[in-house]
Amino acid sequence: MLRTIRLDPSDTVVFERAAESGEPAVVGGFMFWDVDPETLTGRARQAFRAGFLGVESFGWSTLATVGRASAEERAAAVEALAAAIRERFGAPSLAAAREAAEEELAYAEGLCEGHAPGTLIALSRSFEAGAIRERFRTLRPRGAPQSLPVIGIVRSEGEQEAAEPVDLVALLKGGR
Repeated sequence: MLRTIRLDPSDTVVFERAAESGEPAVVGGFMFWDVDPETLTGRARQAFRAGFLGVESFGWSTLATVGRASAEERAAAVEALAAAIRERFGAPSLAAAREAAEEELAYAEGLCEGHAPGTLIALSRSFEAGAIRERFRTLRPRGAPQSLPVIGIVRSEGEQEAAEPVDLVALLKGGR
């Protein structure tokens, strides 16, 4: 299961609502299904560009980590996400919302396949040719464990693209 992770307090600055560290996560692209990404600014734009959605808080996380989940934890994540989909998006029934939640969690679980627990996953979301495109990179700790609580990135898998600049000062002030 994907889980949100907060390596530093930056998510509390760049997102309107930051996910709590350790909660189940999904990619969250469905949050933008009826939004014109070109019109997004500030924190909403940052959520679009690089946010994983925390299932319990409906907050955003820049990174997710591969983690484990019991059957009970997974079932609770499905129910929490289904309830939010029903309430926020008006799914026609709880059964339909549950089906959508299952799909979202299964997709997120697919991103974990082949990766050891603790592997970090980063997301880059863009709007290209009239469609939302999501790219994922895996980030692994460097070599043997170190005595300092620092992550050194050695290898990144996935497409590389130029990062859009983020003005942290403006985000802090509530601007673009």
